[in-house]
Amino acid sequence: MTSIDVTEIIKSSSSSLNHPLRKKPRFDDGESSSSSSAQPRPEDILAALEAEQSNFVALDEAQVKKLVSQLEKKTRINREQRVKNPDDPQKFMESEIELDKAIQEMHSLASQPDLYGTFVEVNGVEVLLQLLGHENTDIVCATLSLLRELTDDDVINEGEDGAEELIESLKSGSIITTLSACVERLDESIKDEADGVHNALGVIDNMIGFRVEITEDCVKHGFMVWLLKRCFQKGAFDANKMFASELLSVILQSSDNAKAKLTEKVDGIDILLRAIAVFKKNDPASVDEREYMENLFNSLCASLMHPPNRKKFLDGEGLQLMNLMLREKKQARQSALKVLNHATSGEEGIENCNKLVEMLGLRTIFPLFMRTPSKTKRKDTTPDEHEEHVCTILSSLLAACSENHRQRIVQKFVEHEHEKVDRAVELFLKYKEKVQRFELKKKRQAQEPSTSEDDPDSAYLDKMDNGLYTLQRLTLILGEVAVSMESARLREEKLFQMKLSNNRLDLLLGPIIQEYADNLGDDATLEQERVMVMLTKIEEFYK
Repeated sequence: MTSIDVTEIIKSSSSSLNHPLRKKPRFDDGESSSSSSAQPRPEDILAALEAEQSNFVALDEAQVKKLVSQLEKKTRINREQRVKNPDDPQKFMESEIELDKAIQEMHSLASQPDLYGTFVEVNGVEVLLQLLGHENTDIVCATLSLLRELTDDDVINEGEDGAEELIESLKSGSIITTLSACVERLDESIKDEADGVHNALGVIDNMIGFRVEITEDCVKHGFMVWLLKRCFQKGAFDANKMFASELLSVILQSSDNAKAKLTEKVDGIDILLRAIAVFKKNDPASVDEREYMENLFNSLCASLMHPPNRKKFLDGEGLQLMNLMLREKKQARQSALKVLNHATSGEEGIENCNKLVEMLGLRTIFPLFMRTPSKTKRKDTTPDEHEEHVCTILSSLLAACSENHRQRIVQKFVEHEHEKVDRAVELFLKYKEKVQRFELKKKRQAQEPSTSEDDPDSAYLDKMDNGLYTLQRLTLILGEVAVSMESARLREEKLFQMKLSNNRLDLLLGPIIQEYADNLGDDATLEQERVMVMLTKIEEFYK
Protein backbone atom coordinates (compact mmCIF):
# COMPACT_ATOMS: atom_id res chain seq x y z
CA MET A 1 0.00 0.00 0.00
CA THR A 2 1.18 3.54 -0.69
CA SER A 3 1.16 6.21 1.99
CA ILE A 4 -2.08 8.17 2.51
CA ASP A 5 -2.19 11.96 2.37
CA VAL A 6 -4.80 12.70 5.07
CA THR A 7 -5.36 16.31 4.02
CA GLU A 8 -6.09 15.21 0.47
CA ILE A 9 -8.57 12.58 1.69
CA ILE A 10 -10.48 15.17 3.68
CA LYS A 11 -10.58 17.59 0.77
CA SER A 12 -11.56 14.96 -1.77
CA SER A 13 -14.30 13.55 0.45
CA SER A 14 -16.12 16.89 0.31
CA SER A 15 -15.63 17.49 -3.42
CA SER A 16 -17.71 16.25 -6.29
CA LEU A 17 -16.69 13.00 -7.94
CA ASN A 18 -17.15 14.70 -11.30
CA HIS A 19 -13.91 16.68 -10.82
CA PRO A 20 -10.47 15.08 -11.26
CA LEU A 21 -8.37 14.59 -8.15
CA ARG A 22 -5.79 17.29 -7.48
CA LYS A 23 -2.22 16.20 -8.12
CA LYS A 24 -0.14 15.90 -4.98
CA PRO A 25 3.30 17.55 -5.03
CA ARG A 26 6.24 15.22 -4.54
CA PHE A 27 8.29 17.52 -2.35
CA ASP A 28 7.54 20.29 0.13
CA ASP A 29 8.66 23.79 -0.84
CA GLY A 30 7.97 25.14 2.61
CA GLU A 31 4.67 26.78 1.62
CA SER A 32 1.20 25.62 2.47
CA SER A 33 -1.24 24.81 -0.30
CA SER A 34 -3.37 27.74 -1.42
CA SER A 35 -6.50 25.60 -1.11
CA SER A 36 -5.72 24.52 2.44
CA SER A 37 -6.49 27.27 4.94
CA ALA A 38 -6.48 25.30 8.19
CA GLN A 39 -5.06 22.15 9.70
CA PRO A 40 -7.55 19.25 10.05
CA ARG A 41 -8.75 18.33 13.53
CA PRO A 42 -7.80 14.92 15.02
CA GLU A 43 -11.39 13.69 14.75
CA ASP A 44 -11.42 14.70 11.07
CA ILE A 45 -8.24 12.74 10.50
CA LEU A 46 -9.67 9.60 12.08
CA ALA A 47 -12.93 9.94 10.15
CA ALA A 48 -11.06 10.46 6.88
CA LEU A 49 -8.84 7.43 7.45
CA GLU A 50 -11.86 5.26 8.26
CA ALA A 51 -13.65 6.53 5.16
CA GLU A 52 -10.63 5.84 2.98
CA GLN A 53 -10.27 2.34 4.38
CA SER A 54 -13.96 1.55 3.98
CA ASN A 55 -13.99 2.89 0.39
CA PHE A 56 -11.02 0.76 -0.68
CA VAL A 57 -12.03 -2.01 -3.05
CA ALA A 58 -9.54 -4.62 -4.20
CA LEU A 59 -9.16 -4.82 -7.96
CA ASP A 60 -9.33 -7.99 -10.01
CA GLU A 61 -8.15 -8.72 -13.56
CA ALA A 62 -11.48 -7.73 -15.10
CA GLN A 63 -11.43 -4.35 -13.36
CA VAL A 64 -7.84 -3.70 -14.47
CA LYS A 65 -8.84 -4.42 -18.06
CA LYS A 66 -11.82 -2.09 -17.66
CA LEU A 67 -9.64 0.72 -16.26
CA VAL A 68 -7.14 0.42 -19.09
CA SER A 69 -9.90 0.24 -21.70
CA GLN A 70 -11.50 3.34 -20.20
CA LEU A 71 -8.15 5.17 -20.21
CA GLU A 72 -7.47 4.13 -23.80
CA LYS A 73 -10.94 5.28 -24.90
CA LYS A 74 -10.66 8.68 -23.23
CA THR A 75 -7.19 9.14 -24.68
CA ARG A 76 -8.56 8.46 -28.17
CA ILE A 77 -11.55 10.80 -27.72
CA ASN A 78 -9.31 13.60 -26.45
CA ARG A 79 -6.88 13.12 -29.33
CA GLU A 80 -9.72 13.23 -31.89
CA GLN A 81 -11.20 16.38 -30.40
CA ARG A 82 -7.79 18.06 -30.36
CA VAL A 83 -7.29 17.22 -34.04
CA LYS A 84 -10.74 18.57 -34.95
CA ASN A 85 -10.45 21.74 -32.87
CA PRO A 86 -6.75 22.61 -32.58
CA ASP A 87 -7.44 26.34 -32.06
CA ASP A 88 -10.41 26.08 -29.71
CA PRO A 89 -9.43 24.60 -26.30
CA GLN A 90 -12.99 24.95 -25.03
CA LYS A 91 -14.08 22.14 -27.34
CA PHE A 92 -11.60 19.60 -26.01
CA MET A 93 -11.34 20.80 -22.41
CA GLU A 94 -14.06 18.47 -21.14
CA SER A 95 -12.40 15.42 -22.69
CA GLU A 96 -9.11 16.47 -21.11
CA ILE A 97 -10.72 16.63 -17.68
CA GLU A 98 -12.16 13.16 -18.25
CA LEU A 99 -8.74 11.90 -19.35
CA ASP A 100 -7.11 13.30 -16.21
CA LYS A 101 -9.80 11.62 -14.12
CA ALA A 102 -9.09 8.27 -15.82
CA ILE A 103 -5.38 8.64 -15.06
CA GLN A 104 -6.13 9.33 -11.38
CA GLU A 105 -8.33 6.22 -11.20
CA MET A 106 -5.35 4.11 -12.33
CA HIS A 107 -3.56 4.90 -9.05
CA SER A 108 -5.57 2.13 -7.38
CA LEU A 109 -3.49 -0.36 -9.37
CA ALA A 110 -0.37 0.63 -7.40
CA SER A 111 -1.76 -1.13 -4.34
CA GLN A 112 -1.83 -4.48 -6.15
CA PRO A 113 1.43 -5.20 -8.00
CA ASP A 114 0.30 -8.79 -8.51
CA LEU A 115 -1.99 -7.40 -11.26
CA TYR A 116 0.83 -5.64 -13.13
CA GLY A 117 1.06 -8.60 -15.49
CA THR A 118 -2.55 -8.09 -16.56
CA PHE A 119 -1.91 -4.36 -16.93
CA VAL A 120 0.98 -5.10 -19.29
CA GLU A 121 -1.01 -7.68 -21.28
CA VAL A 122 -3.78 -5.22 -22.10
CA ASN A 123 -1.25 -2.63 -23.35
CA GLY A 124 -1.54 -0.37 -20.30
CA VAL A 125 2.13 0.57 -20.50
CA GLU A 126 1.79 1.60 -24.16
CA VAL A 127 -1.08 3.92 -23.28
CA LEU A 128 0.93 5.59 -20.50
CA LEU A 129 3.96 6.04 -22.74
CA GLN A 130 1.72 7.72 -25.34
CA LEU A 131 0.35 10.07 -22.68
CA LEU A 132 3.90 11.19 -21.82
CA GLY A 133 3.90 12.88 -25.23
CA HIS A 134 0.56 14.65 -24.67
CA GLU A 135 0.33 18.33 -25.66
CA ASN A 136 -0.97 19.31 -22.21
CA THR A 137 1.81 19.22 -19.63
CA ASP A 138 -0.80 18.70 -16.89
CA ILE A 139 -1.61 15.31 -18.45
CA VAL A 140 2.10 14.54 -18.77
CA CYS A 141 2.69 15.39 -15.10
CA ALA A 142 -0.32 13.32 -14.00
CA THR A 143 1.07 10.36 -15.95
CA LEU A 144 4.54 10.81 -14.41
CA SER A 145 2.98 10.83 -10.95
CA LEU A 146 1.17 7.56 -11.77
CA LEU A 147 4.34 5.91 -13.11
CA ARG A 148 6.26 7.01 -10.02
CA GLU A 149 3.69 5.33 -7.81
CA LEU A 150 3.49 2.17 -9.94
CA THR A 151 7.28 1.73 -9.77
CA ASP A 152 7.67 2.67 -6.11
CA ASP A 153 10.27 0.35 -4.59
CA ASP A 154 8.02 -0.69 -1.70
CA VAL A 155 5.26 -1.61 -4.15
CA ILE A 156 7.34 -3.55 -6.69
CA ASN A 157 9.11 -5.49 -3.96
CA GLU A 158 5.70 -6.80 -2.86
CA GLY A 159 5.09 -8.43 -6.24
CA GLU A 160 8.38 -9.09 -8.00
CA ASP A 161 6.94 -11.19 -10.85
CA GLY A 162 4.48 -8.50 -11.87
CA ALA A 163 7.09 -5.81 -11.31
CA GLU A 164 9.50 -7.64 -13.59
CA GLU A 165 6.92 -7.58 -16.38
CA LEU A 166 6.17 -3.90 -15.80
CA ILE A 167 9.84 -2.83 -15.79
CA GLU A 168 10.62 -4.95 -18.86
CA SER A 169 7.64 -3.47 -20.73
CA LEU A 170 8.71 0.07 -19.81
CA LYS A 171 12.28 -0.67 -20.88
CA SER A 172 11.27 -2.19 -24.22
CA GLY A 173 8.98 0.80 -24.77
CA SER A 174 12.01 3.14 -24.60
CA ILE A 175 10.92 4.75 -21.33
CA ILE A 176 14.30 6.43 -20.82
CA THR A 177 14.15 8.16 -24.20
CA THR A 178 10.58 9.26 -23.49
CA LEU A 179 11.44 10.57 -20.02
CA SER A 180 14.44 12.43 -21.42
CA ALA A 181 12.09 14.25 -23.79
CA CYS A 182 9.73 14.98 -20.89
CA VAL A 183 12.31 16.60 -18.62
CA GLU A 184 13.64 18.67 -21.50
CA ARG A 185 10.13 19.88 -22.28
CA LEU A 186 8.82 20.68 -18.78
CA ASP A 187 9.33 24.18 -17.36
CA GLU A 188 10.64 23.87 -13.82
CA SER A 189 9.77 27.47 -13.00
CA ILE A 190 6.17 26.19 -12.81
CA LYS A 191 5.62 24.26 -9.58
CA ASP A 192 3.52 21.43 -11.05
CA GLU A 193 5.99 20.89 -13.87
CA ALA A 194 8.92 20.91 -11.43
CA ASP A 195 7.04 18.18 -9.56
CA GLY A 196 6.70 16.36 -12.87
CA VAL A 197 10.46 16.44 -13.42
CA HIS A 198 10.95 15.15 -9.88
CA ASN A 199 8.58 12.26 -10.58
CA ALA A 200 10.38 11.48 -13.84
CA LEU A 201 13.65 11.24 -11.91
CA GLY A 202 11.86 9.09 -9.35
CA VAL A 203 10.68 6.64 -12.01
CA ILE A 204 14.25 6.17 -13.25
CA ASP A 205 15.54 5.85 -9.69
CA ASN A 206 12.95 3.18 -8.92
CA MET A 207 13.76 1.25 -12.11
CA ILE A 208 17.51 1.32 -11.40
CA GLY A 209 16.83 0.11 -7.87
CA PHE A 210 14.96 -2.88 -9.30
CA ARG A 211 17.26 -3.53 -12.27
CA VAL A 212 20.66 -1.86 -12.20
CA GLU A 213 21.32 -2.37 -15.92
CA ILE A 214 18.82 0.43 -16.58
CA THR A 215 21.85 2.67 -15.97
CA GLU A 216 23.18 1.55 -19.36
CA ASP A 217 20.01 2.86 -21.03
CA CYS A 218 20.50 6.19 -19.25
CA VAL A 219 23.98 6.42 -20.79
CA LYS A 220 22.93 5.19 -24.23
CA HIS A 221 19.99 7.56 -24.63
CA GLY A 222 21.70 10.69 -23.32
CA PHE A 223 19.92 10.97 -19.98
CA MET A 224 23.26 11.09 -18.13
CA VAL A 225 24.20 14.22 -20.11
CA TRP A 226 20.94 15.88 -19.03
CA LEU A 227 21.72 14.99 -15.40
CA LEU A 228 25.17 16.57 -15.71
CA LYS A 229 23.72 19.79 -17.10
CA ARG A 230 20.96 19.84 -14.47
CA CYS A 231 23.53 19.54 -11.68
CA PHE A 232 25.38 22.58 -13.00
CA GLN A 233 22.27 24.60 -13.87
CA LYS A 234 22.42 28.09 -12.39
CA GLY A 235 19.77 29.23 -9.95
CA ALA A 236 18.63 28.42 -6.44
CA PHE A 237 19.32 24.99 -5.05
CA ASP A 238 16.21 22.80 -5.20
CA ALA A 239 15.03 19.21 -4.83
CA ASN A 240 15.46 18.43 -8.52
CA LYS A 241 19.10 19.51 -8.57
CA MET A 242 19.74 17.30 -5.55
CA PHE A 243 17.88 14.34 -7.11
CA ALA A 244 19.78 14.76 -10.39
CA SER A 245 23.10 14.65 -8.53
CA GLU A 246 22.02 11.51 -6.69
CA LEU A 247 21.09 9.71 -9.91
CA LEU A 248 24.30 10.83 -11.62
CA SER A 249 26.33 9.42 -8.73
CA VAL A 250 24.47 6.09 -8.88
CA ILE A 251 24.92 5.78 -12.65
CA LEU A 252 28.64 6.58 -12.59
CA GLN A 253 29.31 4.22 -9.70
CA SER A 254 27.32 1.41 -11.33
CA SER A 255 28.41 1.62 -14.96
CA ASP A 256 31.91 1.44 -16.47
CA ASN A 257 30.36 2.58 -19.74
CA ALA A 258 29.07 5.72 -18.00
CA LYS A 259 32.59 6.54 -16.80
CA ALA A 260 33.94 6.13 -20.33
CA LYS A 261 31.13 8.16 -21.96
CA LEU A 262 31.30 11.00 -19.43
CA THR A 263 33.51 13.14 -21.66
CA GLU A 264 32.25 11.96 -25.06
CA LYS A 265 29.55 14.55 -25.89
CA VAL A 266 30.36 17.10 -23.19
CA ASP A 267 33.35 17.51 -20.89
CA GLY A 268 31.76 15.88 -17.88
CA ILE A 269 34.89 16.22 -15.75
CA ASP A 270 34.97 19.99 -16.35
CA ILE A 271 31.25 20.29 -15.53
CA LEU A 272 31.72 18.41 -12.26
CA LEU A 273 34.75 20.51 -11.30
CA ARG A 274 32.86 23.75 -11.98
CA ALA A 275 29.86 22.54 -9.95
CA ILE A 276 32.15 21.52 -7.07
CA ALA A 277 34.11 24.80 -7.18
CA VAL A 278 31.10 26.59 -5.65
CA PHE A 279 31.96 24.93 -2.34
CA LYS A 280 35.60 26.07 -2.30
CA LYS A 281 34.81 29.07 -0.10
CA ASN A 282 31.18 28.39 0.83
CA ASP A 283 29.74 25.61 2.96
CA PRO A 284 26.43 24.02 1.93
CA ALA A 285 23.48 25.96 3.34
CA SER A 286 21.43 22.89 4.32
CA VAL A 287 21.61 19.14 4.87
CA ASP A 288 20.16 18.53 1.40
CA GLU A 289 22.71 20.80 -0.23
CA ARG A 290 25.47 18.98 1.64
CA GLU A 291 24.16 15.72 0.20
CA TYR A 292 24.16 17.35 -3.24
CA MET A 293 27.82 18.33 -2.74
CA GLU A 294 28.71 14.79 -1.65
CA ASN A 295 26.97 13.35 -4.72
CA LEU A 296 29.10 15.57 -6.96
CA PHE A 297 32.29 14.46 -5.23
CA ASN A 298 31.24 10.80 -5.41
CA SER A 299 30.52 11.22 -9.12
CA LEU A 300 33.99 12.70 -9.63
CA CYS A 301 35.66 9.90 -7.66
CA ALA A 302 33.78 7.27 -9.67
CA SER A 303 34.74 8.91 -12.97
CA LEU A 304 38.45 8.90 -11.99
CA MET A 305 38.36 5.10 -11.91
CA HIS A 306 38.37 5.31 -15.73
CA PRO A 307 42.09 5.96 -16.53
CA PRO A 308 41.61 8.46 -19.43
CA ASN A 309 39.56 10.66 -17.10
CA ARG A 310 42.65 11.17 -14.91
CA LYS A 311 44.21 13.15 -17.77
CA LYS A 312 41.02 15.22 -18.17
CA PHE A 313 41.11 15.91 -14.42
CA LEU A 314 44.75 16.98 -14.64
CA ASP A 315 44.21 19.23 -17.67
CA GLY A 316 41.12 20.75 -16.07
CA GLU A 317 43.23 21.84 -13.07
CA GLY A 318 41.37 19.49 -10.78
CA LEU A 319 44.48 19.04 -8.63
CA GLN A 320 44.74 22.77 -8.06
CA LEU A 321 41.06 22.99 -7.08
CA MET A 322 41.32 20.11 -4.60
CA ASN A 323 44.52 21.61 -3.13
CA LEU A 324 42.80 24.97 -2.60
CA MET A 325 39.80 23.24 -1.00
CA LEU A 326 42.09 21.46 1.44
CA ARG A 327 43.54 24.79 2.50
CA GLU A 328 40.16 26.48 2.93
CA LYS A 329 39.07 24.12 5.73
CA LYS A 330 35.41 24.10 4.66
CA GLN A 331 33.05 21.12 4.71
CA ALA A 332 34.31 20.07 1.26
CA ARG A 333 37.79 19.45 2.66
CA GLN A 334 37.44 15.75 3.40
CA SER A 335 35.78 15.09 0.05
CA ALA A 336 38.61 16.91 -1.73
CA LEU A 337 41.05 14.64 0.11
CA LYS A 338 39.13 11.59 -1.11
CA VAL A 339 39.30 12.88 -4.71
CA LEU A 340 43.08 13.33 -4.44
CA ASN A 341 43.28 9.75 -3.20
CA HIS A 342 41.49 8.52 -6.35
CA ALA A 343 43.43 10.83 -8.68
CA THR A 344 46.87 9.69 -7.48
CA SER A 345 46.32 5.95 -7.00
CA GLY A 346 47.68 3.24 -9.28
CA GLU A 347 49.85 3.43 -12.37
CA GLU A 348 47.31 5.74 -14.03
CA GLY A 349 47.95 8.35 -11.31
CA ILE A 350 51.66 8.91 -12.09
CA GLU A 351 51.13 12.24 -13.87
CA ASN A 352 48.88 13.52 -11.10
CA CYS A 353 51.41 12.44 -8.46
CA ASN A 354 54.26 14.35 -10.10
CA LYS A 355 52.08 17.40 -10.70
CA LEU A 356 50.94 17.45 -7.07
CA VAL A 357 54.56 17.64 -5.90
CA GLU A 358 55.45 20.26 -8.54
CA MET A 359 52.62 22.55 -7.44
CA LEU A 360 53.85 22.36 -3.82
CA GLY A 361 51.01 20.12 -2.75
CA LEU A 362 53.22 18.57 -0.06
CA ARG A 363 52.75 21.77 1.93
CA THR A 364 49.06 20.91 2.09
CA ILE A 365 49.27 17.13 2.50
CA PHE A 366 51.84 16.84 5.29
CA PRO A 367 50.01 19.09 7.79
CA LEU A 368 46.99 16.83 7.27
CA PHE A 369 49.22 13.81 7.88
CA MET A 370 50.69 15.28 11.07
CA ARG A 371 47.37 16.10 12.67
CA THR A 372 44.05 14.35 12.30
CA PRO A 373 41.25 16.91 12.79
CA SER A 374 39.66 16.31 16.16
CA LYS A 375 36.55 18.23 15.20
CA THR A 376 34.75 18.21 11.90
CA LYS A 377 31.83 20.16 10.55
CA ARG A 378 30.53 16.97 9.02
CA LYS A 379 29.26 14.06 11.07
CA ASP A 380 29.72 11.61 8.20
CA THR A 381 33.52 11.83 8.28
CA THR A 382 35.66 9.85 10.75
CA PRO A 383 39.30 10.28 11.81
CA ASP A 384 40.08 6.83 10.39
CA GLU A 385 38.80 7.88 6.95
CA HIS A 386 40.94 11.02 7.08
CA GLU A 387 44.04 9.01 7.97
CA GLU A 388 43.31 6.40 5.31
CA HIS A 389 43.10 9.02 2.55
CA VAL A 390 46.24 10.91 3.62
CA CYS A 391 48.32 7.75 4.06
CA THR A 392 47.17 6.39 0.70
CA ILE A 393 48.10 9.64 -1.06
CA LEU A 394 51.60 9.67 0.50
CA SER A 395 52.10 6.00 -0.33
CA SER A 396 51.07 6.67 -3.94
CA LEU A 397 53.43 9.64 -4.20
CA LEU A 398 56.40 7.59 -2.96
CA ALA A 399 55.54 4.79 -5.39
CA ALA A 400 54.81 6.81 -8.53
CA CYS A 401 56.83 10.03 -8.47
CA SER A 402 60.04 10.59 -10.40
CA GLU A 403 63.28 10.12 -8.44
CA ASN A 404 63.77 13.85 -7.84
CA HIS A 405 60.24 14.28 -6.53
CA ARG A 406 60.50 11.13 -4.45
CA GLN A 407 63.63 12.46 -2.77
CA ARG A 408 61.77 15.66 -1.92
CA ILE A 409 59.12 13.59 -0.17
CA VAL A 410 61.71 11.51 1.72
CA GLN A 411 63.47 14.71 2.84
CA LYS A 412 60.18 15.85 4.37
CA PHE A 413 60.33 12.83 6.68
CA VAL A 414 63.84 13.76 7.81
CA GLU A 415 63.32 17.47 8.54
CA HIS A 416 62.37 18.82 11.96
CA GLU A 417 64.12 15.96 13.80
CA HIS A 418 62.20 13.22 11.95
CA GLU A 419 58.83 14.35 13.30
CA LYS A 420 57.01 12.81 10.33
CA VAL A 421 58.73 9.47 10.93
CA ASP A 422 57.52 9.70 14.52
CA ARG A 423 53.98 10.33 13.28
CA ALA A 424 54.13 7.42 10.83
CA VAL A 425 55.30 5.04 13.58
CA GLU A 426 52.55 6.35 15.88
CA LEU A 427 49.88 5.61 13.26
CA PHE A 428 51.48 2.26 12.42
CA LEU A 429 51.16 1.16 16.05
CA LYS A 430 47.56 2.40 16.21
CA TYR A 431 46.45 0.41 13.16
CA LYS A 432 48.54 -2.64 14.03
CA GLU A 433 46.69 -2.80 17.35
CA LYS A 434 43.36 -2.29 15.58
CA VAL A 435 44.04 -5.21 13.22
CA GLN A 436 45.15 -7.42 16.11
CA ARG A 437 41.93 -6.68 18.00
CA PHE A 438 39.92 -7.60 14.91
CA GLU A 439 41.84 -10.87 14.43
CA LEU A 440 41.29 -11.77 18.08
CA LYS A 441 37.57 -11.08 17.71
CA LYS A 442 37.34 -13.28 14.60
CA LYS A 443 39.27 -16.03 16.34
CA ARG A 444 36.81 -16.03 19.24
CA GLN A 445 33.87 -16.08 16.84
CA ALA A 446 35.38 -19.03 14.96
CA GLN A 447 35.41 -21.04 18.20
CA GLU A 448 31.65 -20.67 18.59
CA PRO A 449 29.86 -23.82 17.35
CA SER A 450 27.24 -21.93 15.31
CA THR A 451 29.80 -19.91 13.33
CA SER A 452 30.52 -20.98 9.76
CA GLU A 453 34.04 -20.57 8.43
CA ASP A 454 34.63 -17.59 6.12
CA ASP A 455 36.33 -18.12 2.78
CA PRO A 456 39.89 -16.67 2.63
CA ASP A 457 39.02 -13.86 0.21
CA SER A 458 36.11 -12.68 2.33
CA ALA A 459 38.19 -12.87 5.51
CA TYR A 460 40.96 -10.81 3.90
CA LEU A 461 38.50 -8.13 2.73
CA ASP A 462 37.00 -7.93 6.22
CA LYS A 463 40.48 -7.46 7.61
CA MET A 464 41.17 -4.70 5.07
CA ASP A 465 38.00 -2.90 6.17
CA ASN A 466 39.10 -3.11 9.80
CA GLY A 467 42.43 -1.33 9.59
CA LEU A 468 44.68 -3.50 7.43
CA TYR A 469 44.36 -1.24 4.37
CA THR A 470 45.70 1.81 6.22
CA LEU A 471 48.28 -0.33 8.03
CA GLN A 472 49.61 -1.53 4.67
CA ARG A 473 49.94 2.06 3.42
CA LEU A 474 51.84 3.09 6.55
CA THR A 475 54.09 0.05 6.22
CA LEU A 476 54.92 0.96 2.61
CA ILE A 477 55.67 4.55 3.66
CA LEU A 478 57.97 3.45 6.51
CA GLY A 479 59.66 0.88 4.29
CA GLU A 480 60.26 3.33 1.43
CA VAL A 481 61.66 5.99 3.76
CA ALA A 482 63.85 3.47 5.61
CA VAL A 483 65.56 2.16 2.46
CA SER A 484 66.03 5.71 1.12
CA MET A 485 67.48 7.46 4.18
CA GLU A 486 69.65 5.83 6.85
CA SER A 487 68.80 8.39 9.54
CA ALA A 488 65.10 7.69 9.03
CA ARG A 489 65.70 3.93 9.33
CA LEU A 490 67.64 4.39 12.57
CA ARG A 491 64.83 6.59 13.92
CA GLU A 492 62.25 3.92 13.10
CA GLU A 493 64.33 1.23 14.78
CA LYS A 494 64.76 3.37 17.89
CA LEU A 495 61.02 4.07 18.19
CA PHE A 496 60.04 0.42 17.62
CA GLN A 497 62.58 -0.68 20.22
CA MET A 498 61.03 1.73 22.72
CA LYS A 499 57.43 0.76 21.96
CA LEU A 500 57.65 -2.93 21.08
CA SER A 501 61.10 -4.01 22.36
CA ASN A 502 61.89 -5.05 18.80
CA ASN A 503 63.86 -2.93 16.32
CA ARG A 504 63.98 -5.38 13.40
CA LEU A 505 62.14 -3.78 10.49
CA ASP A 506 62.26 -7.06 8.56
CA LEU A 507 60.23 -8.69 11.34
CA LEU A 508 57.84 -5.76 11.87
CA LEU A 509 57.28 -4.53 8.33
CA GLY A 510 58.25 -7.62 6.33
CA PRO A 511 55.18 -9.84 6.97
CA ILE A 512 52.80 -6.98 6.15
CA ILE A 513 54.65 -6.16 2.91
CA GLN A 514 54.65 -9.84 1.94
CA GLU A 515 50.90 -10.19 2.58
CA TYR A 516 50.27 -7.04 0.55
CA ALA A 517 52.34 -8.37 -2.38
CA ASP A 518 50.67 -11.80 -2.26
CA ASN A 519 47.20 -10.26 -2.61
CA LEU A 520 47.94 -7.91 -5.50
CA GLY A 521 46.08 -8.73 -8.69
CA ASP A 522 47.63 -10.25 -11.81
CA ASP A 523 47.67 -6.82 -13.49
CA ALA A 524 49.82 -5.26 -10.73
CA THR A 525 53.15 -6.87 -11.64
CA LEU A 526 55.08 -3.59 -11.51
CA GLU A 527 53.83 -2.79 -8.02
CA GLN A 528 54.60 -6.33 -6.88
CA GLU A 529 58.16 -6.05 -8.19
CA ARG A 530 58.61 -2.68 -6.49
CA VAL A 531 57.54 -3.82 -3.03
CA MET A 532 59.52 -7.07 -3.24
CA VAL A 533 62.66 -5.05 -4.07
CA MET A 534 61.89 -2.88 -1.04
CA LEU A 535 61.46 -5.96 1.15
CA THR A 536 64.76 -7.40 -0.06
CA LYS A 537 66.57 -4.17 0.83
CA ILE A 538 65.02 -4.15 4.30
CA GLU A 539 66.09 -7.76 4.92
CA GLU A 540 69.64 -6.96 3.83
CA PHE A 541 70.00 -4.52 6.74
CA TYR A 542 70.02 -7.48 9.18
CA LYS A 543 72.25 -9.94 7.35
